[in-house]
Amino acid sequence: MAVDEAILESARRGDVPPTLRLFAWQPACLSLGYAQPVADVDRLRLAQHGWDLVRRPTGGKAILHTDELTYSVTGPQTEPRLAGSVLESYRRLSTALLKALHLLGIPAQSQAEVLHPENEPKGPVCFEVPSNYEITVEGKKLIGSAQARRREGVLQHGTLPLYGDLTRITAVLAFPDEAGRALASDRLVKRATTAEIVLGYPLDWDTAAHAFTTAFEQALDLDLTPAALTDDEYKRAAELEKEKYSHPSWTDRV
Repeated sequence: MAVDEAILESARRGDVPPTLRLFAWQPACLSLGYAQPVADVDRLRLAQHGWDLVRRPTGGKAILHTDELTYSVTGPQTEPRLAGSVLESYRRLSTALLKALHLLGIPAQSQAEVLHPENEPKGPVCFEVPSNYEITVEGKKLIGSAQARRREGVLQHGTLPLYGDLTRITAVLAFPDEAGRALASDRLVKRATTAEIVLGYPLDWDTAAHAFTTAFEQALDLDLTPAALTDDEYKRAAELEKEKYSHPSWTDRV
């Protein structure tokens, strides 16, 4: 998360071009949305699993980052592909995400408007319910994304679960009882999916990353150039990690 914010600051200043970043997590990490209560986390269970905890700069509910490809897109709001409202830019980027999945043989679609019943349970898990323009397969959420705007800069990031048990996240969240935990697991299985479930075999990270790179170039008319973080970005990311993303004043702020 610190790296994403460091890139956002550099891109906003024009020090680097708008950036697509593809990465994975080690060890597994539970991330909370910007305004999600930290009370949603069972800290003891999280420690027992050896998983990390971080709060995202974007909204939404909890995500367990493991066995997945994570992407982030950063740039100034003057970048044409990020211009306009949140939904406008979100829809534009969704064309690239859909293209990537189609290249992988996944028959995904982006639903413009998702309607939820008023009495539908609102749990602490992000992948339980798709939002507008998120990517689904046969009605089940496959890619979850969120966006933040900071001082003329835009950050959108999201995750593609490649394989593994999606319900693992419920093991480290707080529920009033075990029956509630079991219900959350059942809802998650019914409402979300992984690339492995859709394809029938595990999808490796490199194959998915290649599809994402190709799709962003083709769908958004880009010419992507591989590059490492700049020295300034490394330095700024280290500062943000120490002062913000690994500090209780940020993680426990809600």
